[in-house]
Order: sequence, then C-alpha cells, then structure tokens
Amino acid sequence: MTGHLVKRSLRLAGHGTSIALEPAFWAALEEEAARRAMPLAALIAEQDATRTDAAEPLTSRLRVFALECARGAARG
Repeated sequence: MTGHLVKRSLRLAGHGTSIALEPAFWAALEEEAARRAMPLAALIAEQDATRTDAAEPLTSRLRVFALECARGAARG
C-alpha cells in the first residue's frame, strides 16, 4: 500500500466534506459499492450512519469496513 492519501469530496447528510484515504482503501470501497450496485457516496453515507461512537473518525470507520470487505472476499 502506498503512503500517499487521495482526497475526495462528497456530500454527507446534506453537507460537503472531504475524505482522504490511501488508494488501496478507495479501491476496496469502490469494489464493495459495485458489488452492492450502489454509488460510492451512498456506501460511505451508509457507513457514516453506522458509527455508534461519535468520536470515531469516518476515515477510521471506512478503513475498518474496507478491511472487513477484503477479508470477506478472501474467504469466498
């Protein structure tokens, strides 16, 4: 995984925001969005809504989610 971050802008809950993740995490999220036949922004909004700890950064939630998706795909 490369160390540089890729920043993307989108709207969550009606507000503009930017998210910076490593390219490998973006790729995993895009693959999961495609698997679910939903836009990437909708997948991110879904993950934003699942955070139960208000102190949990969205980027951390997205990285954990991407890892969970990759592990699930590896298991078949």
